[in-house]
Amino acid sequence: MENLKYTIIIRWSDEDEAFLVELPEFFDGLQRYRTHGSTYQEAFTNALQALEMLVEHHQQQGRPLPPVPMSEVCAGI
Repeated sequence: MENLKYTIIIRWSDEDEAFLVELPEFFDGLQRYRTHGSTYQEAFTNALQALEMLVEHHQQQGRPLPPVPMSEVCAGI
């Protein structure tokens, strides 16, 4: 799969006792795409798999991919 350059947000949840993952660029106004893992590495691996599936689904449906987020640039402050 191509080099995916989308945001992956991973947060620990005491309530769920798991690392929760959100993929914000794929939020379409109705559905948020999320996954989780019992370890940080598992959550990250699941996030990559989910991103690959979302990209494939968009391509199969002929839908454009969400824009890749602009990275913030530090101006050497």
